[in-house]
Amino acid sequence: MQFELMASMMCADYGNLEKEVKNLEEGGIDSFHIDIMDGRYVPNFAMSLNDMRYIAKTSGKPLDVHLMIEHPNNRIDLFLNNLRKGDTIYIHPEAEYHPSTTLQSIINAGMVPGIAINPGTSVETVMEMLRIVKKVLVMSVNPGNAGQMYLPYVGKKITKLLALKEDMDFEIYWDGACSADKILEYAPKGVAGFVLGTTLLFGKEQAYEETLQNIRELIF
Repeated sequence: MQFELMASMMCADYGNLEKEVKNLEEGGIDSFHIDIMDGRYVPNFAMSLNDMRYIAKTSGKPLDVHLMIEHPNNRIDLFLNNLRKGDTIYIHPEAEYHPSTTLQSIINAGMVPGIAINPGTSVETVMEMLRIVKKVLVMSVNPGNAGQMYLPYVGKKITKLLALKEDMDFEIYWDGACSADKILEYAPKGVAGFVLGTTLLFGKEQAYEETLQNIRELIF
């Protein structure tokens, strides 16, 4: 069974970012998840445009850029001009007056359009955007900080999305408090990828290669 594993780079060791990127690549990570926070849409500042640019130049792996910022359309060109065709950009629908306009800019640039859905955002409120995007990032915690507890009611939202994804042509990705049991349960159901942070990947004694191999062997 195929599923993607993405490294949440806000959890990486910034004392040696080049080594982190190299070790993750060699360990078999599928893509790098970049959390951009403006301190307004979420109560935190995280990675910067320069961090994103550096990882894009250092690695040939795809980037998944998660914009947790107000009115991303006002600054979308800063990201589009520093990413590569085929990279993914997620926006939060609540953060934009006309999210479909921002998504169209992402599509026009040859990148993959996505939306991120907060725990308190219902599937019904984003239904029309599901016809536009290729990826839906389901937040199982409230956005803004690593190391939060999983919110159980999010599972029902994923069940709703799984029932829609084939007809509306999008894939589902998990972000937040991603533990081994969640991958074991939801990968076979059709969740396409999982963002790995401090719960499974970072701050452990194991090498990244061993950790990632152990995760992939979970459902075989």
